[in-house]
Amino acid sequence: MNFKTIVSLASLIMAGVVLHAQALRLPSPTNHKCTAGRTVGVTDIQVKWNAPGVKGRQGRIWGTDIAYYGKQVLGFGSDVMSPWRAGADECTTISFGTDVTVNGKKLAAGTYALFMELAQDSVLLIFNRNINEWGTYFYDASLDVLRVSTRQLKDRIPMVERLTYTFDNQTENTVEIALEWENWRIPFTVAVDLKETVLTHIKSQMSGALGFDPPSLQAAATWCLTNNVNQKQALNWITSATDPNLGGLKSFGPLSVRAGLLRSLGQDKEADQFMTEAMEVATPIELHQYGRQLLGAGKKAEAMAVFEKNHAKSKGAWPTNVGLMRGYSAMGDLKKALQHARLALQQAPDDINRKNLESAIKTLESGKAL
Repeated sequence: MNFKTIVSLASLIMAGVVLHAQALRLPSPTNHKCTAGRTVGVTDIQVKWNAPGVKGRQGRIWGTDIAYYGKQVLGFGSDVMSPWRAGADECTTISFGTDVTVNGKKLAAGTYALFMELAQDSVLLIFNRNINEWGTYFYDASLDVLRVSTRQLKDRIPMVERLTYTFDNQTENTVEIALEWENWRIPFTVAVDLKETVLTHIKSQMSGALGFDPPSLQAAATWCLTNNVNQKQALNWITSATDPNLGGLKSFGPLSVRAGLLRSLGQDKEADQFMTEAMEVATPIELHQYGRQLLGAGKKAEAMAVFEKNHAKSKGAWPTNVGLMRGYSAMGDLKKALQHARLALQQAPDDINRKNLESAIKTLESGKAL
């Protein structure tokens, strides 16, 4: 085999290595592949990134070629000004299961590449549609979906060796996501429309097998009643929940929800009929809780009537004396409230109720209403 043949064969072998290099995946010896996520309401949020280390470069990360300010032409075939990849190796991606807002600006559900354009005292977050690129080498600004500003916190956190994304300060409809590396923290707030996203999620579930399940139908209708949305469809759901053909039962829970939905739709006469039916089949605990709800809504006379009905129907069993204690206290008759408080104390089923009643008795004895 002559020299030319050897060189040609070597070239072919090397070409084969190049052609197949993308198909071979090996673990990175320097950057860790990471995933972190959080669910806010029914919205799943997930970040995927490769985490570089500081590796002794503390004080030489930000504003250098590692995490540069502004944009740079990165070379290696790239000839465009590119923001920082907010991680290492492949581009960092972030996904949202529903529509969200980022620092108050709307962003549709989906998966995006997350880039950052760093400045001395601010950071521009860039959400881009191309989630397959290597870092930002082939950044295309025309694919940006959202750009939104935030401010970094410098030297405000303990040393973080590996770049990470954290989720903090979560509420029922928001969460703060932050990139943390070295001594910098770059936060941004993601918010969801809780009612809209949960309702969409409920409707989707009710269109499947759960639409034939009485407990699920009741739960969906109850959520709508509590949140004052989608009452007409919720009324259909709760009507199905009591359908004997679906295994539904006419118990206090679904009947009272049906009454509540009818009332919210202005159908008071029908609501009263279903509430009367509900109270007839209610347990002492269910009637007691209903009376407490009426008290909480400021409907003292209606609550008192429920407490009296519960006491008579259950012949003074627990917790009907507790109800009368609270009812009489709300009506200003502290003497009768104290009388029923002492009767309830004798019936208390556990230490927690006993201690609560002892405290209530002391309050009433001092001449104060509960």
